[in-house]
Amino acid sequence: METDEEGTIGRLGAYRTVVDGLVKDHHGRVFGGAGDSVVAEFASPVEAVRCAIDIQQEIERRNAGVRPDRQMRFRIGINLGDVIVEDDNLLGDGINVAARLEALAGEGGLCVSQSIYEQIRGKIEIPFEDSGDHQVKNIARNIRVWSWAPGGRSSAITAPRPRPDAPSVAVLPFVNMSGDSEQEYFSDGITEDIITDLSKISGLFVPSRNSSFTYKGTPVKVETVARELGVRHVLEGSVRKSGTRVRITAQLIDNTTGGHLWAERYDRDLTDVFAVQDEITHRIVESLRVSLLPMEREAIEKVPTENVEAYNFYLLGRQFFRRHSGSSYEVAKRMFERAIELDPNYARAWAGVADCESFLFNFYLKSPVERILEASAKAIELDPDLAEGHASRGAALSIVDRLEESEAEFQTAFRLEPNLYEAHYFYSRACFAQGRMNEAAASFQRASEIRPDDFESPVFLMQSYRVLGRSEDAEAAGLLAFERIEAEIKLRPENVRAIYLGASYFASTGQTSRAREWISRALLMEPDDVRTRYNAACVYAQLGEPNLAIDLLGKALPIGHTEIRNWVQHDTDLDSLRSHPRFIALLESTAG
Repeated sequence: METDEEGTIGRLGAYRTVVDGLVKDHHGRVFGGAGDSVVAEFASPVEAVRCAIDIQQEIERRNAGVRPDRQMRFRIGINLGDVIVEDDNLLGDGINVAARLEALAGEGGLCVSQSIYEQIRGKIEIPFEDSGDHQVKNIARNIRVWSWAPGGRSSAITAPRPRPDAPSVAVLPFVNMSGDSEQEYFSDGITEDIITDLSKISGLFVPSRNSSFTYKGTPVKVETVARELGVRHVLEGSVRKSGTRVRITAQLIDNTTGGHLWAERYDRDLTDVFAVQDEITHRIVESLRVSLLPMEREAIEKVPTENVEAYNFYLLGRQFFRRHSGSSYEVAKRMFERAIELDPNYARAWAGVADCESFLFNFYLKSPVERILEASAKAIELDPDLAEGHASRGAALSIVDRLEESEAEFQTAFRLEPNLYEAHYFYSRACFAQGRMNEAAASFQRASEIRPDDFESPVFLMQSYRVLGRSEDAEAAGLLAFERIEAEIKLRPENVRAIYLGASYFASTGQTSRAREWISRALLMEPDDVRTRYNAACVYAQLGEPNLAIDLLGKALPIGHTEIRNWVQHDTDLDSLRSHPRFIALLESTAG
């Protein structure tokens, strides 16, 4: 300002004109502001957020032609709440929260409250990052913050995540000490359940699963975790499962002193695993002196099943389902069905059956559609508040083209559990098949954030960005995808899905020799699998071998159901085939 006061005032006036014009374009009303601040009101949360994004992107564009020391960037905060109109001013707690959100935003960025995020989910093409809960000045309650920044710049908020005077704890992934890597699903399941239970307590700040699991398999100091996740306390532990016995160790560490608040070893029968999880949760609550509301106490004491064997089969089923192949769906389905045999009222297992049935029907026509709808309905009947059940129902309804009902179920799942991986993964696939690329990209982005080991969502995010013409974003997503594919193949060399998706990445980046090598390997391992054939066709189409690609598609498309045929319409890997007579004839012959 001192070096160019006149120019600064002039640019500020020009930017204010831009802001006022965009607010008007988005049906908002400016209520004035002092200096470089502006307060505006909108009738629609969607319009408010779209306006904010347009403002930041336009200012970023204008900055491109300005010297770095004379560029201007602004922060924006958006909240949904009641306000009082007094002359030309807006007053009330809703405005105070918006002001605190603005202070948390990064330069050129945007922070919105949970109430806004719930209204825009699935309606805004820009992905937001979950920045956790915050305590801010003059606001009694904690605020959940979602953030965004333009141009690939970090959307990380500028203030620390936690409240230093409020209880906070991060749960690190419990280490599998069973001597068998195949038991990893069990230790991960226990970790996730403890995080879920602690997250139900309003007086406790708990980083989400995706934040904690970034440290999985990595030696890390407690003080590093505490600093990066913004917590005072860290819970770490291990699980050793052997036959019908389980040993769980847990220790709660205070980062400010480096000392243990408590440490415990539980040597129990496997049937006591839920009791141990409950004891750990209550010990944390007691140690941190957190008050539990009656409904919170009831929620954390509620177990999904009383049958630990059913729980074990459910965790196994989920592990196999996430491998996403025809054979793994069959195995997962048997695991879930066994869980139901042991406990017919196990809602999660019913949702798992519905998920397997959906994919088996969609790609292999191996399950009757009535069975899919019955299983997903049963899950919701047993537990109306189970997000997994609503996500399963949404996926089931989408493949039978009951799209409005499907959308409602997905939105319910998001409301119940915003960070549920399956909800985002299923929803993004449904959106891609329907050609809703902005929504698909946003949800694929969120899915890849929730599960740091998920290599599929970045692949499909890359595809979505290509359709949208966002080449730089597509390249970044592709690099992330391949990084995760390499890690997966190192861990599980037999994972054919990782191999053929890796081949597709090589083909799209011009690495033709590696693309041929990897796709040949995938076809040798699973030559008759529909998805292997389809993805091989995508690879050969990119390699300039249209007849081979169409031959493979001819073996895949007649077997697949609606989604895979719809997927073809938007798959950029197949663009080189669009005008080929054989390709056109194939699509016509397989049209529903």
